[in-house]
Amino acid sequence: MHPFIHLHVHSQYSILDGQASIQALVDKAMRDGMRGIAITDHGNMFGIKEFYNYVNKKNGGVKSEIKDLKKRISDIENGKIECEDRDAELSRCKAELEEKEKKLFKPIIGCEMYVARNRLQDKNGKPDQSGYHLIVLAKNLKGYKNLIKLVSKAWTEGFYMRPRTDRVELEKYHEGLIVASACLGGEVPKKINKGLLDEAEEAVRWYKNLFGEDYYLELQRHKATVPNANHEAYPLQVQANAKILEYAQKYNIKVICTNDVHFVDEEHAEAHDRLICLSTGKDLDDPNRMYYSKQEWMKTTEEMNALFADVPEALINTNEILDKVEFYSIDHAPIMPTFAIPEEFGTEEEYRKKFTEKDLFDEFTQDENGNVVMDQVAAEAKINTLGGYDKLYRIKLEADYLKKLAFDGAKTRYGDPLSPDVKERLIFELHIMKTMGFPGY
Repeated sequence: MHPFIHLHVHSQYSILDGQASIQALVDKAMRDGMRGIAITDHGNMFGIKEFYNYVNKKNGGVKSEIKDLKKRISDIENGKIECEDRDAELSRCKAELEEKEKKLFKPIIGCEMYVARNRLQDKNGKPDQSGYHLIVLAKNLKGYKNLIKLVSKAWTEGFYMRPRTDRVELEKYHEGLIVASACLGGEVPKKINKGLLDEAEEAVRWYKNLFGEDYYLELQRHKATVPNANHEAYPLQVQANAKILEYAQKYNIKVICTNDVHFVDEEHAEAHDRLICLSTGKDLDDPNRMYYSKQEWMKTTEEMNALFADVPEALINTNEILDKVEFYSIDHAPIMPTFAIPEEFGTEEEYRKKFTEKDLFDEFTQDENGNVVMDQVAAEAKINTLGGYDKLYRIKLEADYLKKLAFDGAKTRYGDPLSPDVKERLIFELHIMKTMGFPGY
């Protein structure tokens, strides 16, 4: 059986379309032994923070073990831990670290975007409504930021029935992104099924030229097996897949298989069917209403292997994409307003000349009395959390000015000189605000 991961997944944040919770999707993927999963909600990234946080929580135990191993390796290398056979122990720890890192479940941040048929500014009736579907995945932090730009602009400038991007924007922000041709709503399969083969092939060439090895052609097989389901999609998928495989060979493009996931388990199909009735404003017994194939559950690796046994590379390539995606943090320090500080008190430029990075390191990683309270790894992590040394100069300037204001005010309120307990409390509280990065606020 070939390893597989889902790369085309809609959570409940695909409003009135996806029925699956983030937690249920991640839990099922992990139970099945998948190494990661993508979330690709329609036109939005509403669920990304919840997704990232939940995966971090699930990875917590392994991350703790990795942290301990890194500290042990560092301590051995620095001579803090003595070993009978230093090289052998280092080799063992590094091998164990590598194995632990492989156990981390990887969250792939993405979006199923709508690509305008013309420019995103064009809003001239039906031809400009909605757009072609496109799976867009962030490969690294740069890609994540570019994806945010694309999705944000799709809402603020491109919205016309749907939030839309276009080829111009994709060219502008393509760095760090992986894209796939999507479902029957994608440009390539849609043009194939309309008989516009020259246009379909042009689209393949355009995406391949822009994204290179990070462009994948997507295969789906949703063969309905129950009444009151969409039985028309599967023949169209078969027709599109045949040409897609031809294009893949002709242009040396890799294929992936996906299941257009909208709910977690097969038995949730009927509940999802009712959700679609709510979404479209139709009665359940309306024969002309919209139907899904009811194959859109999060299929297991075994189920996907059975479905695509004849195209094993399409299964394998999903893990190639997983390996391309980096672990990166989407957390950042709070964005705080910058309040003006009188120049006669001091400036950042003066502080950069006056204090070294070592001065800042000590001040921000020790307690208010100058005692060392963190090991080297934790201290460096603290500096990074606050935004690095470049940000620390500003924080220190704000903290020193706040200290002046606080002590001046305290002397007015409590008298001069301050009593030892008032002074002690002031120093403690100011130190907390400073080392949390909030003195300006």
